Amino acid sequence: MGQMFFRASLFGAFGASKRWLGTNADGTTRPLERIDFYKAGAMTGFVAAFTEGPIDFYKSQLQVQIIRSKQDPTYKPPYTSVLECVRQTIRTNGFRGPFQGLGPTLLRNTPANAVYLGSFEVFKQEVAGHYNCKTTDLSAATITACAGLGGVLYWLTIFPVDCVKSAMQTDNINPALRKYKDIPTTVRLLWGEGGVRRFFKGFTPCLIRAAPANGVMLLTVDKVTQFLNRD
Repeated sequence: MGQMFFRASLFGAFGASKRWLGTNADGTTRPLERIDFYKAGAMTGFVAAFTEGPIDFYKSQLQVQIIRSKQDPTYKPPYTSVLECVRQTIRTNGFRGPFQGLGPTLLRNTPANAVYLGSFEVFKQEVAGHYNCKTTDLSAATITACAGLGGVLYWLTIFPVDCVKSAMQTDNINPALRKYKDIPTTVRLLWGEGGVRRFFKGFTPCLIRAAPANGVMLLTVDKVTQFLNRD
């Protein structure tokens, strides 16, 4: 359910960013240059972090308690449901509660989405230029390939930052009991747990998932956008 809100904000912001960058001061429009797609992606990543952050936070809190329950039979999960998790975090930290780990989320999303969404659009233009056609004329397989490659580049760009984000989001909601209190402390502690390798824990399955997941998602977005923009 959270992904629906996050993806709506992500692609809504991307469309708005492209329109803003493609509009001159006098209100006339211009074709976007390649660098504009990367700018739009960066702007999108920054904006979408404010919806993705809370969603990732609640998801991470609930996932971790499931793992801990399996590892330790005596462990008592603090949350019985998503709503209980929301209530406790807001009761403890106010409306700042859902934004635990927002700093690394912003550090991850801004450059990663610049690469991800910017590369997707540029790849489509490159292929369309090669075949002398419009990007809207590209086949589903071609769009999926461009999107899948963009998804892989997303994770290649920022995976270590994602590890920092996950550590901070799965930490205790009580600030006084947190192990990962800020980004520098988290980086130092994670390094102590395993050096460079600790920042790439789960990297391989993430890459395996990236191509098909993003390929299908951006293909769907591309086709829906074409449908909605029909004359």
